[in-house]
Amino acid sequence: MKNLIVVRHAKSSWDLPMKDIDRPLEQRGIKDAHLVSSNIFDFLPQTFIIWSSIAKRASDTAIIFAQNILYPIENIVFKKDLYTFDEKQLEEIVKSCANTFDSVILFGHNDAITNFVNKFGDVFIENVPTCGFVSLQFETDNWEKISKGKTKKIIIPKDLK
Repeated sequence: MKNLIVVRHAKSSWDLPMKDIDRPLEQRGIKDAHLVSSNIFDFLPQTFIIWSSIAKRASDTAIIFAQNILYPIENIVFKKDLYTFDEKQLEEIVKSCANTFDSVILFGHNDAITNFVNKFGDVFIENVPTCGFVSLQFETDNWEKISKGKTKKIIIPKDLK
């Protein structure tokens, strides 16, 4: 069995003119990342790895989650190819995961995340909001062979406020 948790980066700031990849989290995003990551313990697999996009807003979200779930920050794998908005590319990345890992928590971007969870989960989500957490489970032992799985848990910041 394979478990994938996808988290859309928290709310980012558009205040300063800068490259998209460099946009930081805004205050609401920081608060939401702490709020969601403090409410996921019961839904985490026993062991897992964390992958994150290299974009500042995604990597900062991943770091906040890691701190709150006591995951070593130095073990986060920052992947340039996760800086994508395309679900087909996201699917390729997920399917490339080594089968030695049964569970992955992945921090990335929309539209890739919403489209991915709708393709592979069994619950339609119109839009995974910023800092949205979606847990999927697949009845396979091979990442390359993941297909329609089960949506196990959805957590969004607004439901926790």
